Amino acid sequence: MTATTIAVLGAGSWGTALAILLARHGTPTLLWARDASQAAVMNAERCNTRYLPDITFPATLRATADLEEALAAADDLLLAVPSHSFRTTLQAIAPYITPTTRLAWATKGLEQGSRKLLHQVAGEELGADTAPAVISGPTFAREVATGLPTAVTVAARDPGVARFFANCLHDTTFRAYTSDDVVGVELGGAIKNVLAIAAGIADGMGMGANTRAALITRGLAEMMRLGVALGGHQETFMGLAGLGDLVLTCTDDQSRNRRLGLALGRGTALAQAQQDIRQVVEGVQTAAEVWALADELGVDMPITEQVWRVLHQGQPVQVAVQALLAREQKEERA
Repeated sequence: MTATTIAVLGAGSWGTALAILLARHGTPTLLWARDASQAAVMNAERCNTRYLPDITFPATLRATADLEEALAAADDLLLAVPSHSFRTTLQAIAPYITPTTRLAWATKGLEQGSRKLLHQVAGEELGADTAPAVISGPTFAREVATGLPTAVTVAARDPGVARFFANCLHDTTFRAYTSDDVVGVELGGAIKNVLAIAAGIADGMGMGANTRAALITRGLAEMMRLGVALGGHQETFMGLAGLGDLVLTCTDDQSRNRRLGLALGRGTALAQAQQDIRQVVEGVQTAAEVWALADELGVDMPITEQVWRVLHQGQPVQVAVQALLAREQKEERA
């Protein structure tokens, strides 16, 4: 049992799963939801009826819609909000951060419009000396909430912060490894969403297993090129936050990004595909941010470029496929 009280900010499926995991270990856990009625229903029904209706809350988990209450009661914070609301969430919690507050997030993506990694955003809002932890890896919320075996990476510049959150999460079915490569772990979690859309498009067009395997492999090469250019460690992208998460999201239909790609590959319009999924598909905006960053740095990312063109330039998926197949033959190198 952890003596500290942890507030999980964000009551979507992933935030709820993490809160359930923490509370199962006996950690007093507050789950903050923006919607007061949702928080009330969660406390009454003892589950998140919207996202994980069949997973019962442990006794040490309570929901609240009062952010001030959650922040005042918590010793440490774990953010699981969408990337587009990450900065505003940091601004809201900044007055409550003390020198002893440990902060982590399980948000994946880049900041919209600025192309900044989330730790850069945190540095701007909370101070350059802030040393938060980043949690990423091949994780579907429902499988974590039901206790199926899972492994993640927890990265922080401060090894003590990484160990703290890893220890809070780790148990016999949930393995939490530590790392100091914040850049690599963040980028892996962001770029895999873009590549999962590509894999979904290919499968939606009926291109087969060979194509999917090629996209995953060459997509990993793109991820590594950009990651190393930004200071990430190459080995990170061969681990859970890179290859592990990439394989998961490219191959399983629990992935919202893959499902969006499947719909596009089958001819569904982007707006309709997003409406049908009914949750934020992080890879849509991330594609624009990653491609702009790669273009700025001169990093070759042809798969990412074609996903960006399909999502943001209205390019037909058939044209995108032909553009990739028509690329010049070359030696295979990462």
